Formats: sequence, structure tokens, C-alpha cells
Amino acid sequence: MKRRNLILGGVAVAGLGGWALTSNLSQPGSTAIVGAANAQSTEADVDTSSIREMAIGDADAPVTIIEYASFTCPHCAAFHQGPFKQLKSEYIDTGKVRMIYREVYFDRPGLWASMVARCGGEEKFFGIADLIYKGQSDWARAGEPTAIVDGLRKIGRLAGMDNETLNACLQDAEKAQTLVAWETQNREGDDITSTPSFLINGTKQSNMSYADFKALIDAELDG
Repeated sequence: MKRRNLILGGVAVAGLGGWALTSNLSQPGSTAIVGAANAQSTEADVDTSSIREMAIGDADAPVTIIEYASFTCPHCAAFHQGPFKQLKSEYIDTGKVRMIYREVYFDRPGLWASMVARCGGEEKFFGIADLIYKGQSDWARAGEPTAIVDGLRKIGRLAGMDNETLNACLQDAEKAQTLVAWETQNREGDDITSTPSFLINGTKQSNMSYADFKALIDAELDG
């Protein structure tokens, strides 16, 4: 079986933009506190059926948007703190759009953040994700891995989880490997090369202003 590194590298790109995916550059460390979540490789035939799609909005909505984003991507944080809130109010909460969120892993902190967000289950996922993006400039720049994880734990506690629960999620090696395999299948299957990226009723789009987003959604609703 072909073995893959867990870590993806990322570099900032200009413009409205996003973060571009590069080759597997970084090597995972051996920090004990996040030990199992540092799982380095995954088999190509990992069964990913246990990974739940995190979605918000009416399952029968006429427009489905799949968002590909990284919790360590600043452009993704900007989207979630701005256009996403407008999108939710105008289209998701009104039953016009169903949003599916798919994580992309540039690095270990992005994976750890994903595991914390998923630790609360489907009901809490988007609320925790919002807190993670809101605090991104703090936890993602905390420095050492232990400091980053402590920042993520703090967010998890704000969402009502205790340290024992959070540690169990972060140290779940099987879940980490399965998430990485799932991420790879989705990203490669949809040819995602930067974040945030979107599939609007199956058509791939890069990051854009809310006005442009709205125009594309309205075109689908009118079509």
C-alpha cells in the first residue's frame, strides 16, 4: 500500500483569494500531548464511511454548496466571519441553500482544530467552528504545539466539553487517519487546489465577494 504523509503544506496567495495547496512538505513531530493525532500516514483503502458530512440547512434545499476550508486559513476565517453569516441569514435559514463543510488539512493544527470541532458532534460542529475561526489569530499563532492545543481546548470548553473528552478526541489515532483519508479522497476527487473553494450545485468556484456569491446562488434559484 502506498503510504502518505499526514501533513499538507500551504502558502498564501494574493487577491481576494485563498490558500494554495502544495506538496507534502512538513513532517509531524512527536509531541506527546497530541500524540495520536500526529498519525503520519494512512492506507489508500481506509474505510471513511464513519466520517459524517457536516451540513447546515434544509436537506431538500434547491441549492447545495460544498465548502472546502482549512481552520488555519485566514481567508477561510474571513469568509466565516463575514459572507457566511450573510449567506446563513439570507439563504440557509430560509431553506434555499444547504451548506456542506469539508475540512482541508494544510498542517497538524488544522487537523487538531477539525478533531475538536467534530468532538462536539453534529449539533455543535458549526458553533464550535465559528469559535475556532473567530479565535484563529490567537490559537493558531500560539507557537509550540502544546500551546496551540491548549488554545483549542479552551474553545472546546467554551462549547461545553471537558478536558477528558477533548483529550480523548485529540488522541484518537484511528479517527485522525480516517479523517486524513477522507480529506484526501474529497479534495482529490473534486480537484481542490486552494481554500476556501466551493461547489455550487456541482460547479467549482474560488473565493469571491458576497455580491458575486449571491449572484451565482440567485442564478441557480432562477434556473
